[in-house]
Formats: sequence, C-alpha cells, structure tokens
Amino acid sequence: MILPGSATQALAASLATETDQDLAGVSFDRFADGERRLQVEGIEAGTDVVVVASTVSDSAHVELLQLQDAAREAGASEVTTVLPYMGYARQDESFEPGQPVSARAVARALSTGTDRVVTVNPHERAVCGYFDVPATAVDAAGLLADPLPALADPVFLAPDAGACNLAETLRDAHGRGEVDQFAKTRHTDTDVDIEPSDTAVAGRDVVLVDDIVATGSTMSEAVGVLDNREAARVYVACVHPVLARDAYTRLRRAGVEAVYGTDTVERPVSQVSAAPAIAEVL
Repeated sequence: MILPGSATQALAASLATETDQDLAGVSFDRFADGERRLQVEGIEAGTDVVVVASTVSDSAHVELLQLQDAAREAGASEVTTVLPYMGYARQDESFEPGQPVSARAVARALSTGTDRVVTVNPHERAVCGYFDVPATAVDAAGLLADPLPALADPVFLAPDAGACNLAETLRDAHGRGEVDQFAKTRHTDTDVDIEPSDTAVAGRDVVLVDDIVATGSTMSEAVGVLDNREAARVYVACVHPVLARDAYTRLRRAGVEAVYGTDTVERPVSQVSAAPAIAEVL
C-alpha cells in the first residue's frame, strides 16, 4: 500500500503503478490554531505500507511524522518511508562551532516511525548512516536522459567534483558525450565562485548536471561562462528541481534552453518520474 504526502502525490501514484500496489487515501486539513491534521483510509491491519513524502519544508517534516504514525495506528505491519527529496540533507555536518548536524537530527526523528528508509540522490550518501533504521540511497540521475532532445556533440558538465558521478550516469544513459566539471568554491548558500573547465565547448550542446537546483545562482554563472566560450545550446538537468523563488526565471534569462528534473520535487519542469529507480529497491 502506497501512502502519499501532500507534496508528493504524482510520484506516489507513479510508484503505485510501477509496483502494482494500491494507493491509500489521505486527506489534509488544519485545526483552527494552524496545527496540521490528516486522515488516511484504505489501510487494513497487517498491510505493509510505503509512505512517500518529500520533506520540502519544515511543515512537510511534521506531516511525514504524522503519516508514519497514522500508518501504524491503522495497523500496518511494516512501514517503509520513501524520502524522494530529503530536506536538510545538505546540512550533513556542523559547519561552525555550536551548529547542529541537522541532517542527523532529522534522520533520527524520522527513524522513530519507520522500519526502513529509501531516499533518492541525497546530497551526501553518508546521511544514510544517520538513520537508526536501515537506509538505502537510490540514483535517479540516469532517468533524466529520457526527456533530453537530440544533442550535438554533447558535453555533460558538473558544477563541481561532487556531481561528476551524476554527469557520468546521465552521459552513460544518454549514450554518448564528454564529461567534465567546473571548480566551485562555496562561501555561503548563495555566494559561490566557479572557475571554468578546460573542455572545448564552442559549437557544442552542454548539459549542466547537478543533484539539486535551489536558487539557480551557480547554474546561471556557469551559463555565462559557457556563453563566453560560444557553447551552442545549454540545458540544465537535476534530480531535485527545488527552484526556489525566481530560480527558473533566472536560468531562462541566463540563456538556458530548458530545465529537466524528476518528480522528487514536483515542479512544472518535472519531466520524468523517479518511481522506476525507487521501485527497484522496494
């Protein structure tokens, strides 16, 4: 039985189809004081339940805890929690004295209501070790090859070394092309310096590949470098299209032809579902 979160309904439905499981009903509401309330239906005692919920906000974390508890209350024999997008995963260490390891705090809280966790392309796979239950990371980057158009002598370009494996996965799924990276120095979450790679891009189509696109600032700067080097068309492919505030507009104004993402974060650019990658490990 697949139990969807309010922000992950399309992916949950795709996963139900992919795994040939039923989709549980759930209604979402709030009490007069603003507290969340929800009600599930269709879960029978003794059923294995897969809760599918991206934690795209603090409120979504609370909702997920409620979904887990509701599944238990309905008599689920086993609860698997699928985190298509795990919020706070980038806070995987204490960056300054006195700061929490927020990914660890979130993981421990979510572990209390589940028997197992599956997450998609966490920013660092090490966050799986923060859960108190078995946790598995799956890679959905290769699925982004499907919506790509025909590319001329493509270059799959990562914004930093950490995303090179994603670029390689996407290149391999696409079938041809070169892989390279920028050198990126992050000062804050919005202040990032990048230095261009040495790969010749003139006249070639470029696909910028990353796990998450949040503000679009790094990608926009990369597009400017590529424009100066006379690249042909530039596309952006990301597993998690967070696209906060004006990120999409910023990318299009920078000259990006199109942005492709999965449905781990459901946005208009979610051109492909991560459900097949998740289904393989369920």
